Amino acid sequence: MSLLTKPKPGATGERAKWVGLAKLMVLAVLALAAIVLLAKWARGLEPVQEFLLAYPGHSELPEGAPVGLPAWLGWQHFLNAFFLLLIIRSGWLVRTTARPKAYWTRKNSGLFKTKQKPSKISLELWFHLSLDVLWLLNGLVFMVLLFATGGWMRIVPTSWDIFPNALSASLQYASLNWPIEHGWVNYNALQALAYFTIVFIAAPLAAITGVRMSPAWPKGHAALDKFYPMELARKVHFPVMLFFTGFVIMHVALVLCTGALRNLNHMFAARDDAGWLGFGIFAVSVAVMVAAWFLAKPVFLRSIAGLMGKVSK
Repeated sequence: MSLLTKPKPGATGERAKWVGLAKLMVLAVLALAAIVLLAKWARGLEPVQEFLLAYPGHSELPEGAPVGLPAWLGWQHFLNAFFLLLIIRSGWLVRTTARPKAYWTRKNSGLFKTKQKPSKISLELWFHLSLDVLWLLNGLVFMVLLFATGGWMRIVPTSWDIFPNALSASLQYASLNWPIEHGWVNYNALQALAYFTIVFIAAPLAAITGVRMSPAWPKGHAALDKFYPMELARKVHFPVMLFFTGFVIMHVALVLCTGALRNLNHMFAARDDAGWLGFGIFAVSVAVMVAAWFLAKPVFLRSIAGLMGKVSK
């Protein structure tokens, strides 16, 4: 580029953005390297070695805890991942779309007829809310089956030693000398706490903050609005989405890095071996999710949304 040539508008800002991103990536790599080196050094200390012997990284399950992963959990896992992926995508679109290409209005007839005129919402928000409902229904089925089959004992802490065991598992992961995987029988303490947080904390938070921000929230109740302000829901809802995103990335990475075939058989084929059936089901499920990701556009959503209400520009 000639010194006399003026840079294109926005070129400097775009370059600065990529430089900033590169710096963040370098800092992240350096931070990870420092954590690994520190963890390796710590594991050489005698008190730390004694701690790891006392707390190997997993808590004992209560008597009667089920062994193995049932087939219904595989279906639940796929549906949960499917809905969650599209919820994150549609939620991001709701947050970043300045001028929606289409709007949706609920039909004010039949069982849904009300005196108040139905509000018009963007097609992206309609898609997000519809997915939320399906995700919550799937979660309700999951909770019923989880407690009916005793599976809750695998992810609900029943002993205080889960916390030192989680610290032990964290140190083992950080030092790259990872805990022994035996997820068919028992999750390690860090996994159990992560699943408990997702199921019993993050999911309810996403639901109650989402309801507050949705058109389903009752209007005209000043006291209720003051007790649970919209600003609070917004401040919680977005970080919860980021938490789900981070969990999914870490979860997939560890599944693939700690015995991919056996883990995928656990999750999708309800069997404890290193065959290829689970991988095949996983590959099909990924293909379905990728297809849904690209088809989740206004041109395809209009016809579906039109069955439930009126779509307008």
